[in-house]
Amino acid sequence: MHESTAARSFTARLGLELPLIQAPMAGFQGAAMAAAVSGAGALGSLPGAAMSPQALRDAVGELRRGGGLPVNLNFFCHSPPAADPVREAAWRDALRPYYEELGLSFSAISNGPGRLPFGDEAADAVEVLRPEVVSFHFGLPPANLLERVRRAGAQVWASATTVAEAQWLAAQGVDAVIAQGVEAGGHRGIFLSAGTALDIGTQMGTMALLPQVVAAVRVPVIAAGGIADAAGVAAALRLGASAVQLGTAFLLCAEATTSAVHRVALQSEAARSTALTNLFTGRPARGIVNRLMRELGAISALAPAFPSAVNALAPLRAAAERAGSGDFSPLWAGQNVSGCRAVPAAQLVKELAAAL
Repeated sequence: MHESTAARSFTARLGLELPLIQAPMAGFQGAAMAAAVSGAGALGSLPGAAMSPQALRDAVGELRRGGGLPVNLNFFCHSPPAADPVREAAWRDALRPYYEELGLSFSAISNGPGRLPFGDEAADAVEVLRPEVVSFHFGLPPANLLERVRRAGAQVWASATTVAEAQWLAAQGVDAVIAQGVEAGGHRGIFLSAGTALDIGTQMGTMALLPQVVAAVRVPVIAAGGIADAAGVAAALRLGASAVQLGTAFLLCAEATTSAVHRVALQSEAARSTALTNLFTGRPARGIVNRLMRELGAISALAPAFPSAVNALAPLRAAAERAGSGDFSPLWAGQNVSGCRAVPAAQLVKELAAAL
Protein backbone atom coordinates (compact mmCIF):
# COMPACT_ATOMS: atom_id res chain seq x y z
CA MET A 1 0.00 0.00 0.00
CA HIS A 2 1.16 3.52 -0.74
CA GLU A 3 0.49 6.42 1.57
CA SER A 4 -2.38 8.70 0.60
CA THR A 5 -1.86 12.26 -0.56
CA ALA A 6 -3.29 13.41 2.78
CA ALA A 7 -0.76 11.32 4.71
CA ARG A 8 2.17 12.49 2.58
CA SER A 9 1.19 16.12 3.03
CA PHE A 10 0.76 15.61 6.78
CA THR A 11 4.16 14.00 7.29
CA ALA A 12 5.90 16.53 5.05
CA ARG A 13 4.66 19.46 7.16
CA LEU A 14 6.21 17.93 10.26
CA GLY A 15 9.31 16.46 8.67
CA LEU A 16 8.24 12.91 9.55
CA GLU A 17 8.98 9.76 7.60
CA LEU A 18 5.86 7.94 8.76
CA PRO A 19 2.22 8.96 9.46
CA LEU A 20 2.39 7.40 12.92
CA ILE A 21 2.10 9.07 16.32
CA GLN A 22 2.84 7.58 19.73
CA ALA A 23 0.02 8.65 22.01
CA PRO A 24 1.04 10.67 25.09
CA MET A 25 0.74 8.28 28.04
CA ALA A 26 0.68 10.03 31.40
CA GLY A 27 2.25 7.81 34.02
CA PHE A 28 3.61 5.28 31.54
CA GLN A 29 6.45 7.01 29.75
CA GLY A 30 9.20 9.59 29.82
CA ALA A 31 11.55 11.05 27.25
CA ALA A 32 13.01 7.66 26.30
CA MET A 33 9.77 6.54 24.66
CA ALA A 34 9.28 9.75 22.69
CA ALA A 35 12.92 9.76 21.58
CA ALA A 36 12.76 6.15 20.37
CA VAL A 37 9.59 6.77 18.37
CA SER A 38 10.72 10.05 16.83
CA GLY A 39 14.11 8.51 16.09
CA ALA A 40 12.32 5.80 14.11
CA GLY A 41 10.65 8.35 11.83
CA ALA A 42 7.27 8.69 13.57
CA LEU A 43 6.18 11.36 16.08
CA GLY A 44 6.93 10.83 19.75
CA SER A 45 4.77 12.53 22.38
CA LEU A 46 5.25 13.67 25.95
CA PRO A 47 2.43 13.79 28.55
CA GLY A 48 2.77 17.41 29.63
CA ALA A 49 -0.29 17.09 31.85
CA ALA A 50 1.74 14.84 34.15
CA MET A 51 5.04 16.73 34.00
CA SER A 52 6.31 19.86 35.68
CA PRO A 53 7.66 22.65 33.44
CA GLN A 54 11.20 21.66 34.46
CA ALA A 55 10.56 18.00 33.66
CA LEU A 56 9.25 19.06 30.26
CA ARG A 57 12.33 21.15 29.62
CA ASP A 58 14.58 18.24 30.57
CA ALA A 59 12.68 15.78 28.38
CA VAL A 60 12.54 18.01 25.32
CA GLY A 61 16.22 18.82 25.82
CA GLU A 62 16.95 15.09 25.63
CA LEU A 63 15.12 14.85 22.31
CA ARG A 64 16.87 17.89 20.88
CA ARG A 65 20.25 16.49 21.86
CA GLY A 66 19.28 13.33 20.00
CA GLY A 67 19.40 15.14 16.68
CA GLY A 68 16.59 17.66 16.90
CA LEU A 69 13.89 15.00 17.02
CA PRO A 70 10.31 16.31 16.64
CA VAL A 71 7.93 16.11 19.57
CA ASN A 72 4.28 16.52 20.50
CA LEU A 73 3.57 18.00 23.94
CA ASN A 74 0.14 17.04 25.23
CA PHE A 75 -1.89 18.87 27.89
CA PHE A 76 -5.31 18.64 29.57
CA CYS A 77 -7.92 21.40 29.37
CA HIS A 78 -10.26 20.53 32.23
CA SER A 79 -11.64 22.97 34.77
CA PRO A 80 -10.38 22.20 38.30
CA PRO A 81 -13.37 21.20 40.45
CA ALA A 82 -14.64 23.16 43.42
CA ALA A 83 -14.19 21.53 46.81
CA ASP A 84 -17.05 19.13 47.57
CA PRO A 85 -16.65 17.77 51.12
CA VAL A 86 -19.93 15.84 51.00
CA ARG A 87 -19.00 13.96 47.85
CA GLU A 88 -15.48 13.34 49.12
CA ALA A 89 -16.85 11.90 52.37
CA ALA A 90 -19.17 9.57 50.43
CA TRP A 91 -16.21 8.44 48.31
CA ARG A 92 -14.12 7.69 51.37
CA ASP A 93 -17.00 5.73 52.87
CA ALA A 94 -17.17 3.62 49.72
CA LEU A 95 -13.43 2.92 49.98
CA ARG A 96 -13.41 2.37 53.76
CA PRO A 97 -13.70 -1.47 53.61
CA TYR A 98 -10.61 -1.60 51.39
CA TYR A 99 -8.66 0.68 53.71
CA GLU A 100 -9.55 -1.58 56.62
CA GLU A 101 -8.65 -4.71 54.66
CA LEU A 102 -5.19 -3.34 53.86
CA GLY A 103 -4.64 -1.79 57.29
CA LEU A 104 -4.54 1.78 55.96
CA SER A 105 -5.68 5.08 57.43
CA PHE A 106 -7.33 7.98 55.65
CA SER A 107 -4.54 10.11 57.09
CA ALA A 108 -2.37 8.69 54.29
CA ILE A 109 -4.41 10.60 51.70
CA SER A 110 -2.73 13.57 50.06
CA ASN A 111 -5.18 16.20 48.88
CA GLY A 112 -3.10 17.62 46.05
CA PRO A 113 -4.59 19.11 42.88
CA GLY A 114 -3.73 16.09 40.74
CA ARG A 115 -3.43 16.79 37.02
CA LEU A 116 -3.34 20.51 36.28
CA PRO A 117 -4.92 22.07 33.18
CA PHE A 118 -2.86 23.94 30.62
CA GLY A 119 -1.97 27.32 32.15
CA ASP A 120 0.55 30.15 32.08
CA GLU A 121 3.47 28.03 33.32
CA ALA A 122 2.90 25.43 30.63
CA ALA A 123 2.56 28.17 28.02
CA ASP A 124 5.87 29.63 29.24
CA ALA A 125 7.51 26.24 28.68
CA VAL A 126 6.00 25.91 25.19
CA GLU A 127 7.35 29.33 24.22
CA VAL A 128 10.85 28.32 25.29
CA LEU A 129 10.80 24.75 23.95
CA ARG A 130 9.03 25.46 20.64
CA PRO A 131 7.71 21.92 20.06
CA GLU A 132 6.49 20.96 16.62
CA VAL A 133 3.05 20.04 18.00
CA VAL A 134 1.02 20.91 21.09
CA SER A 135 -2.04 18.70 21.50
CA PHE A 136 -4.93 19.03 23.91
CA HIS A 137 -7.37 16.66 25.61
CA PHE A 138 -10.78 17.74 26.97
CA GLY A 139 -11.17 20.65 24.55
CA LEU A 140 -8.95 23.68 24.15
CA PRO A 141 -7.43 26.19 26.61
CA PRO A 142 -8.58 29.83 26.79
CA ALA A 143 -7.95 31.91 23.65
CA ASN A 144 -5.06 33.91 25.14
CA LEU A 145 -3.15 30.73 26.02
CA LEU A 146 -3.93 29.16 22.65
CA GLU A 147 -2.55 32.21 20.90
CA ARG A 148 0.70 31.88 22.84
CA VAL A 149 1.04 28.30 21.56
CA ARG A 150 0.47 29.42 17.98
CA ARG A 151 2.98 32.25 18.29
CA ALA A 152 5.54 29.67 19.46
CA GLY A 153 5.20 28.03 16.05
CA ALA A 154 3.53 24.80 17.15
CA GLN A 155 0.76 23.03 15.32
CA VAL A 156 -2.35 22.76 17.52
CA TRP A 157 -4.14 19.41 17.67
CA ALA A 158 -7.03 18.30 19.88
CA SER A 159 -9.05 15.16 20.53
CA ALA A 160 -12.66 14.76 19.43
CA THR A 161 -14.92 11.87 20.37
CA THR A 162 -17.91 12.95 18.26
CA VAL A 163 -18.48 14.70 14.95
CA ALA A 164 -19.83 17.73 16.81
CA GLU A 165 -16.63 18.01 18.85
CA ALA A 166 -14.54 17.73 15.67
CA GLN A 167 -16.54 20.51 14.01
CA TRP A 168 -16.18 22.72 17.07
CA LEU A 169 -12.43 22.21 17.12
CA ALA A 170 -12.12 22.92 13.40
CA ALA A 171 -14.08 26.13 13.89
CA GLN A 172 -11.49 27.19 16.51
CA GLY A 173 -8.75 26.79 13.91
CA VAL A 174 -6.94 23.65 15.06
CA ASP A 175 -4.36 22.23 12.66
CA ALA A 176 -5.56 18.63 13.10
CA VAL A 177 -8.33 16.71 14.84
CA ILE A 178 -7.61 13.44 16.66
CA ALA A 179 -10.70 11.26 16.12
CA GLN A 180 -10.72 9.14 19.27
CA GLY A 181 -12.84 6.02 18.95
CA VAL A 182 -14.49 4.44 21.96
CA GLU A 183 -12.03 1.51 21.80
CA ALA A 184 -9.11 3.73 22.88
CA GLY A 185 -7.38 3.12 26.18
CA GLY A 186 -7.08 5.84 28.80
CA HIS A 187 -9.19 8.95 29.13
CA ARG A 188 -11.98 9.81 26.75
CA GLY A 189 -11.49 13.28 25.29
CA ILE A 190 -15.17 14.18 25.81
CA PHE A 191 -15.65 17.91 26.30
CA LEU A 192 -18.89 19.19 24.73
CA SER A 193 -21.37 16.95 26.54
CA ALA A 194 -22.35 18.05 30.01
CA GLY A 195 -22.49 14.61 31.57
CA THR A 196 -18.76 13.78 31.35
CA ALA A 197 -18.53 10.61 33.45
CA LEU A 198 -22.05 9.38 32.72
CA ASP A 199 -22.70 10.60 29.18
CA ILE A 200 -20.87 7.95 27.18
CA GLY A 201 -23.72 6.91 24.88
CA THR A 202 -22.53 9.38 22.24
CA GLN A 203 -19.23 7.56 21.76
CA MET A 204 -18.53 5.72 18.48
CA GLY A 205 -15.98 3.16 17.38
CA THR A 206 -12.96 4.47 15.49
CA MET A 207 -13.88 3.07 12.09
CA ALA A 208 -17.37 4.55 12.37
CA LEU A 209 -16.24 7.91 13.74
CA LEU A 210 -13.24 8.42 11.44
CA PRO A 211 -14.94 8.71 8.00
CA GLN A 212 -17.67 10.92 9.46
CA VAL A 213 -15.11 13.32 10.91
CA VAL A 214 -13.09 13.30 7.67
CA ALA A 215 -16.26 14.30 5.80
CA ALA A 216 -17.22 16.95 8.35
CA VAL A 217 -13.99 18.97 8.67
CA ARG A 218 -11.39 20.37 6.29
CA VAL A 219 -8.33 19.80 8.46
CA PRO A 220 -6.22 16.64 8.76
CA VAL A 221 -7.78 13.89 10.87
CA ILE A 222 -5.72 11.52 13.01
CA ALA A 223 -7.28 8.14 13.82
CA ALA A 224 -6.97 6.81 17.38
CA GLY A 225 -8.46 3.85 19.21
CA GLY A 226 -8.31 0.09 18.75
CA ILE A 227 -5.51 0.20 16.16
CA ALA A 228 -2.72 -2.18 17.09
CA ASP A 229 -1.00 -3.45 13.95
CA ALA A 230 0.01 -2.61 10.38
CA ALA A 231 -3.32 -3.77 8.96
CA GLY A 232 -5.20 -1.44 11.29
CA VAL A 233 -2.96 1.46 10.34
CA ALA A 234 -3.54 0.78 6.66
CA ALA A 235 -7.31 0.54 7.17
CA ALA A 236 -7.46 3.90 8.94
CA LEU A 237 -5.45 5.57 6.18
CA ARG A 238 -7.79 4.10 3.56
CA LEU A 239 -10.72 5.65 5.43
CA GLY A 240 -9.17 9.08 5.06
CA ALA A 241 -6.96 9.48 8.12
CA SER A 242 -3.86 11.61 7.56
CA ALA A 243 -2.07 9.74 10.35
CA VAL A 244 -2.69 7.16 13.08
CA GLN A 245 -2.08 7.56 16.82
CA LEU A 246 -1.40 4.48 18.96
CA GLY A 247 -0.94 4.15 22.70
CA THR A 248 -1.77 0.70 24.04
CA ALA A 249 0.58 -0.96 21.57
CA PHE A 250 3.55 0.79 23.22
CA LEU A 251 2.77 -0.11 26.85
CA LEU A 252 5.00 -3.19 26.95
CA CYS A 253 7.93 -1.61 25.13
CA ALA A 254 11.24 -1.48 26.96
CA GLU A 255 11.08 2.33 27.02
CA ALA A 256 7.66 2.38 28.74
CA THR A 257 7.50 2.95 32.50
CA THR A 258 4.45 0.69 32.80
CA SER A 259 4.33 -0.92 36.26
CA ALA A 260 5.00 -4.61 36.82
CA VAL A 261 1.38 -5.38 37.73
CA HIS A 262 0.14 -3.52 34.68
CA ARG A 263 2.54 -5.42 32.41
CA VAL A 264 1.30 -8.72 33.82
CA ALA A 265 -2.33 -7.69 33.27
CA LEU A 266 -1.67 -6.66 29.67
CA GLN A 267 -0.28 -10.12 28.92
CA SER A 268 -3.06 -12.01 30.68
CA GLU A 269 -6.57 -13.10 29.74
CA ALA A 270 -7.82 -10.18 31.83
CA ALA A 271 -6.80 -7.79 29.05
CA ARG A 272 -9.62 -9.15 26.91
CA SER A 273 -12.08 -7.41 29.21
CA THR A 274 -11.87 -3.63 29.33
CA ALA A 275 -14.47 -1.04 30.31
CA LEU A 276 -14.94 2.68 30.58
CA THR A 277 -14.67 3.75 34.21
CA ASN A 278 -14.64 6.99 36.16
CA LEU A 279 -13.49 5.41 39.42
CA PHE A 280 -9.80 6.19 39.16
CA THR A 281 -9.88 9.87 38.19
CA GLY A 282 -13.46 11.08 37.98
CA ARG A 283 -13.66 11.08 34.15
CA PRO A 284 -14.41 8.11 31.90
CA ALA A 285 -11.31 6.22 30.82
CA ARG A 286 -10.84 2.72 29.42
CA GLY A 287 -8.93 0.14 31.40
CA ILE A 288 -8.70 -3.56 32.15
CA VAL A 289 -11.52 -4.60 34.47
CA ASN A 290 -10.21 -5.19 37.99
CA ARG A 291 -11.58 -5.74 41.46
CA LEU A 292 -12.49 -2.11 42.18
CA MET A 293 -14.45 -1.82 38.92
CA ARG A 294 -16.28 -5.10 39.52
CA GLU A 295 -17.25 -4.31 43.10
CA LEU A 296 -18.15 -0.60 42.83
CA GLY A 297 -19.35 -0.65 39.24
CA ALA A 298 -17.23 0.79 36.44
CA ILE A 299 -19.19 4.06 36.32
CA SER A 300 -20.19 5.43 39.72
CA ALA A 301 -21.74 8.70 40.86
CA LEU A 302 -19.66 8.32 44.03
CA ALA A 303 -16.37 9.16 42.31
CA PRO A 304 -15.37 12.80 42.90
CA ALA A 305 -14.94 15.13 39.95
CA PHE A 306 -11.80 14.87 37.82
CA PRO A 307 -9.03 14.70 38.84
CA SER A 308 -9.62 14.53 42.59
CA ALA A 309 -10.90 10.95 42.68
CA VAL A 310 -7.29 9.80 42.46
CA ASN A 311 -6.31 11.17 45.88
CA ALA A 312 -8.17 8.67 48.06
CA LEU A 313 -7.22 5.79 45.77
CA ALA A 314 -3.48 6.48 45.82
CA PRO A 315 -2.73 4.76 49.19
CA LEU A 316 -4.80 1.71 48.17
CA ARG A 317 -3.04 1.47 44.84
CA ALA A 318 0.41 1.76 46.38
CA ALA A 319 -0.25 -0.87 49.05
CA ALA A 320 -1.81 -3.33 46.61
CA GLU A 321 0.94 -2.92 44.02
CA ARG A 322 3.58 -3.58 46.68
CA ALA A 323 1.83 -6.92 47.20
CA GLY A 324 1.78 -7.58 43.44
CA SER A 325 -1.89 -6.73 42.92
CA GLY A 326 -3.55 -4.34 40.48
CA ASP A 327 -6.90 -4.39 42.32
CA PHE A 328 -6.88 -0.60 42.79
CA SER A 329 -4.71 0.49 39.85
CA PRO A 330 -5.86 2.20 36.64
CA LEU A 331 -4.80 -0.51 34.22
CA TRP A 332 -5.36 1.63 31.14
CA ALA A 333 -5.65 -0.33 27.91
CA GLY A 334 -7.64 -0.17 24.69
CA GLN A 335 -9.95 -2.92 23.46
CA ASN A 336 -7.25 -4.33 21.19
CA VAL A 337 -4.08 -5.44 22.99
CA SER A 338 -3.00 -7.83 20.24
CA GLY A 339 -0.16 -5.55 19.13
CA CYS A 340 1.08 -4.86 22.65
CA ARG A 341 4.41 -6.67 22.89
CA ALA A 342 7.66 -6.37 24.82
CA VAL A 343 9.82 -5.09 21.95
CA PRO A 344 11.85 -1.89 21.52
CA ALA A 345 9.65 1.04 20.49
CA ALA A 346 11.64 1.60 17.30
CA GLN A 347 11.02 -1.99 16.24
CA LEU A 348 7.30 -1.60 16.92
CA VAL A 349 7.18 1.54 14.77
CA LYS A 350 8.84 -0.34 11.92
CA GLU A 351 6.31 -3.18 12.19
CA LEU A 352 3.36 -0.76 12.30
CA ALA A 353 4.61 0.84 9.10
CA ALA A 354 5.04 -2.47 7.27
CA ALA A 355 1.98 -1.98 5.05
CA LEU A 356 2.75 1.61 4.06
